[in-house]
Amino acid sequence: MKVKALLFAFALAVTPAMAATPATGENCPNEMKAIDDALPNVKQRTAADMNEIKRLRTEGEKLHNEGKHTEAMAALGKAKQMIGIK
Repeated sequence: MKVKALLFAFALAVTPAMAATPATGENCPNEMKAIDDALPNVKQRTAADMNEIKRLRTEGEKLHNEGKHTEAMAALGKAKQMIGIK
């Protein structure tokens, strides 16, 4: 009985933490959409900067499609940082 109660308490403690953490692979498309939505409004960037942002966006999508979600999020994060969005 004590084991069941302990397991139940553990499950209650862990479940909210797991629910609050989105799966990285599921978040890549949201990051790509944020970049795509922001690109038309980017001002005061050199052509080289814009090319780098677009390269990082493309690289992020490629990595996502390959299942390399951590690397994809890093590339997409850098692109977002260059654009100035969170």
